[in-house]
Amino acid sequence: MNTYLSGRRVVVTGVGMITALGHNACDNWTELVEGRSGIRRISLFDPAGYGSQVAGEVPEFDPAQYMDRKEARRADRVTQFAFVAADEALKQARYDVADNGTDMAVIIGTAIGGITTLSQEYETLMAKGPGRVSPFLMPMMLSDMTSGQLSIKLGAKGVNYALISACASGADSIGEAANIIRRGDAEIALAGGTEAAITPICMAGFSAAKALTTNNDDPARSSRPFDKTRDGFVMAEGAGVLVIESEEHALKRGATILAELAGYGATSDAFHITQPAEDGAGAVRAMRKALAEARLQPDDIDYMNAHGTSTPMNDKLETLAIKKVFAEYAYELPVSSTKSMTGHLLGAAGAVEAGICVMALQHQVIPPTANYVTPDPECDLDYVPNTARSAQLEAVMTNSLGFGGHNASLVFRKYRPAQ
Repeated sequence: MNTYLSGRRVVVTGVGMITALGHNACDNWTELVEGRSGIRRISLFDPAGYGSQVAGEVPEFDPAQYMDRKEARRADRVTQFAFVAADEALKQARYDVADNGTDMAVIIGTAIGGITTLSQEYETLMAKGPGRVSPFLMPMMLSDMTSGQLSIKLGAKGVNYALISACASGADSIGEAANIIRRGDAEIALAGGTEAAITPICMAGFSAAKALTTNNDDPARSSRPFDKTRDGFVMAEGAGVLVIESEEHALKRGATILAELAGYGATSDAFHITQPAEDGAGAVRAMRKALAEARLQPDDIDYMNAHGTSTPMNDKLETLAIKKVFAEYAYELPVSSTKSMTGHLLGAAGAVEAGICVMALQHQVIPPTANYVTPDPECDLDYVPNTARSAQLEAVMTNSLGFGGHNASLVFRKYRPAQ
């Protein structure tokens, strides 16, 4: 652990999210605790002929309800989602960026970026020629434009960039934003991830890679993490954004502290472009790094929000990695995958799941793994099947694992002032 990062405590003061379960964190939490799925047949385009025809679409989304119409027209769907989540997080944190924008960082990750705009404008190019391509194509498709547009809109003048590490992007963004705060380069940050990749080209590509479920006849039960009948992940969209800040900054302005962001670990498998390491070694090291930074032992963790994608390989190897880190305690540790209800938000997944961990600490409730019916001998932990569980939670962990061998783990603790 870098000693220069260890002095300042980083806390969470705001949570915002928009997913297939709802347009705000409160609605998402209610649906998660009830074990309801937001996965439906795709409506954003006609999925007939696609191997996977289900997804976690954000329902009834009209960006004009959340932002100026002109602003909305010049922002890809991926950026629109982030604006919604960031606005909610800032309101909960009761922070007006105009009071001091120079100390605020904006770190918003994404795996795919503005693929909706790119796809639409490519069709325009092919049908009507280069002269009809929108002048807003480039700023709308660039992966950094979400953080850039948020920074411009809010007047946040601190560190500002997009972090891209596939399905670990959201978690890495939060972890790196915490490091920025710890080293004193910002006092407060908007950090998280956003994704809007339910498009024909992405669905076709992931289907071709045999990564997506083909359980099209029963959408609500198509995501089945850790269940023996799982057959692939469910594409989803949305955003998760946290307001994190130094403890001193939060206390000075009288903010309500929701949790402490105590630990972050990131590693690379250096193994394969899409498959996790066969022994789970990269995920093991990420979890151990996060525990070390949080100064916790494995049995101090009361709940694990797993990456849990519902793919045969991920769930088996993540289970193996958890057992290597937690040893015998792994069989006592409640582990759940909320992707069973939200679907897999790719670069936004880790940020949404970080927000879920914060809410779990607040409510002292563990959300379930929905659709868990058939046990798998290779996935033999306590996956909190189908029903939420009240619990005494002091510290929780979330994992995010991505194509390219990216691994990220975050540890959140119930906030307790220094004695």
